[in-house]
Amino acid sequence: MRQWSGTGIAYGADYNPEQWPEEVRAEDVALMREAGVTLVSVGIFSWGLLEPEPGRFEFDWLERVLDDLHAAGIGVDLATATASPPAWLSQRWPEVLPVDHEGRRATFGSRQSWCPSSPVYRERSLALVEALAARFGAHPALRLWHISNELGCHNARCYCDVSAAAFRTWLQRRHGDVAALNDAWATAFWSQHYTSFEQVQVPALSTSFPNPAHALDFARFSSEELLGQHLAEQAVLRRVTPDVATTTNFMVSAGQTSMDYGRWARAQDVVSNDHYLVHALPDPRAELAFAADMTRGIAGGPWLLMEHSTSAVNWQPVNVAKAPGEMLRDSLAHVARGADGVMFFQWRASSGGAEQWHSGMVPHAGRDTARFREVVELGAVLRRLADVRGSDVEADVAVLVDYENTWAMEGPTLPSARVGHLDVAHQVHRLLRERQVTADVLAVGAHPDDLAAVLAGYRVVVVPTLYLCDDATAAAVAAAAAAGAQVVVTYLSGVVDERVRVRLGGYPGAFRELLGVRVEEFHPLLAGVGTALDDGSTGEVWSELARADEDVEVLAAYADGAVAGSPALTRRAVPGGGAAWYVGTTLDDEALDGLLQAVCAAGGVVPVAAATGYVDVVRRRDAATGRSWLFALNHGDEVATVDVDGVDAVSGAEVAGTLRLAPGGCAVVAEAPRA
Repeated sequence: MRQWSGTGIAYGADYNPEQWPEEVRAEDVALMREAGVTLVSVGIFSWGLLEPEPGRFEFDWLERVLDDLHAAGIGVDLATATASPPAWLSQRWPEVLPVDHEGRRATFGSRQSWCPSSPVYRERSLALVEALAARFGAHPALRLWHISNELGCHNARCYCDVSAAAFRTWLQRRHGDVAALNDAWATAFWSQHYTSFEQVQVPALSTSFPNPAHALDFARFSSEELLGQHLAEQAVLRRVTPDVATTTNFMVSAGQTSMDYGRWARAQDVVSNDHYLVHALPDPRAELAFAADMTRGIAGGPWLLMEHSTSAVNWQPVNVAKAPGEMLRDSLAHVARGADGVMFFQWRASSGGAEQWHSGMVPHAGRDTARFREVVELGAVLRRLADVRGSDVEADVAVLVDYENTWAMEGPTLPSARVGHLDVAHQVHRLLRERQVTADVLAVGAHPDDLAAVLAGYRVVVVPTLYLCDDATAAAVAAAAAAGAQVVVTYLSGVVDERVRVRLGGYPGAFRELLGVRVEEFHPLLAGVGTALDDGSTGEVWSELARADEDVEVLAAYADGAVAGSPALTRRAVPGGGAAWYVGTTLDDEALDGLLQAVCAAGGVVPVAAATGYVDVVRRRDAATGRSWLFALNHGDEVATVDVDGVDAVSGAEVAGTLRLAPGGCAVVAEAPRA
């Protein structure tokens, strides 16, 4: 795999000098040097300036920018600039504009205003990529190619006629013939039988519920079309500049599930991610940790944080500014969980345009600000962490997730709209993190052939609401238990196959034999309605009528309602030393925390370090040298303590036995060598 060049933890931002008079660039470069910036992304939204009319390229201004950055020792992540087409493209070829599920065609005036299946867009975008690669492929500032930007953020699914034709071609490749399509989609229901692929439409607005298999295949197709654009641009870059690594910035974060990044990751030289705190969430930093661990799981190791914010964003109902110290703590939270670079959107806060109220490394008020002083401080800390680059995050727990499951559970006809694929995954991850236990969040799609081998490396494997599950995934989970892992499977897992067809004979289908539990009927719960368990805990959202095999230990049963007496929590010993645990309801935090502690104890999983308070504790270790760094981030309102010995790279202080962290404080302790 190609690696992006450079040393240490990369530090910088999206840099958009085209928004400013040219004389501002000298100040920008001077401030970048003061802040310790080492890498900037350039040209992301500049197609209209680079190619003001078809085939006429104006690159001189961009070359002057790259020359000035290189002279200052700053590397460039050079964008292909294809994210935002210029006005002339849709003026000449209006069919490139995407169409939504209600049949409305978008107009020019924003970004990503293109259909992923458009041959016109593909042709024009690749012409730009070719010209950029030829002009700048040998520039000494170039460290990395940045393909497009946040692919699919606003145009993940297009329902135009061009997309429909491409969808039919994709279906023919996937299913082979119409008979196979009819079988996969169960078209005998509601007289949806097809006699030719030409009859198939995109699942746009219709009179009633969509066919779930039809909708799932369209989601798969849409993700692959966007990946196809990435691969097409990448192919040009690899042909012209074979030694320069490429990346495209993912959006592994709350609410962004339209692209199967597990599958996309297999095509990346460098996995990079954009992440922004969502303040509508109960605990935004719990979601940050989940997203970072999931990005690492997708990447299979270190990754690059391509964007986050120094302070407020511009797109939430209330755009909350970061308090003093939060920017440093958030940045180190990503580094703790595998990021080898800390980048922001953007370098200088814009004075105009749609993102003028998005924070930057240089705020509207300029250099003499508390925010810029924090930017300089962060740069100094990251320089002291240079040796962390390339080290691995230690984790004994895996949480298994799947993008296809999020799509399969989008439909309106499931047993309960209160269940989302990632809901329990987030709860499990949050509770483990609060106990200072690190988990890798693994996407099924990233491991099409080696999932069993990957899971074999973990002491605990959690499978939360894996509604859609193919035979290979189920076998890999069972193999992990047989190899000695403690496997935890929750309700609504394994109940349909990859065609969204129910696995008959009793739920949880694919995991029934492993768990020794057979569910006869689901009893989902209304909002505000709980179900009592006979161990004194309470379940919410879900309950079910079930029975357990004789070799299954029932840890708790339902104590009331139509399912009274049915097993709610079970454990079955598995030959080989492992065990399979089943959770048939949504437990409250206290009950699930207790269960996870029991599971971790059975698997020999211990906290990264003894700690008090609401503190993240994560360890990165360099396998080659044995060096390790303990990251400790206090998100609480009280002083926290962590047991550790070494030297703190943030404060420079020696730590002998106990680290004390003030509220909001953070430390990265280069640990004393093991005896």
